[in-house]
Amino acid sequence: MNRVFAIQTRGPACHDFTRDVAAWLSVLQAGDGLLTLMVRHTSCSLLIQENADPDVQTDLLGWLDCIAPPADHPSMSWLRHRDEGPDDMPAHLKAAVLPVSLQIPVAGGRMMLGTWQGLYLVEHRRAPHRREVAAVFQAG
Repeated sequence: MNRVFAIQTRGPACHDFTRDVAAWLSVLQAGDGLLTLMVRHTSCSLLIQENADPDVQTDLLGWLDCIAPPADHPSMSWLRHRDEGPDDMPAHLKAAVLPVSLQIPVAGGRMMLGTWQGLYLVEHRRAPHRREVAAVFQAG
């Protein structure tokens, strides 16, 4: 079974879409199997991360800005790809260090996530975007 999840972003943030995926698996009456998710863009990422304390996402985004600040930052003067603005190449760098696909075991129609884990699309660009996450459930 396949599905595409559309996620509207409004700048750098972690967008929790765990409930959307869980609802889809419920409608499918999924049972046991494997869920694969892949983001269909090169300037955002997917992540399984803590969903209890929002400071975790804030700190994660801050860390990403430390390792890949905008291209107009003096430390990034070596970047050549700036066609779509100073956040473009840093977004690609961030997507290179975070996953763009995830595999999650499913048992009894429920993702086998830990108590404090959620699924996130991590937006790396400043401008709003409509992001797509392709999902495939394979029954086991």
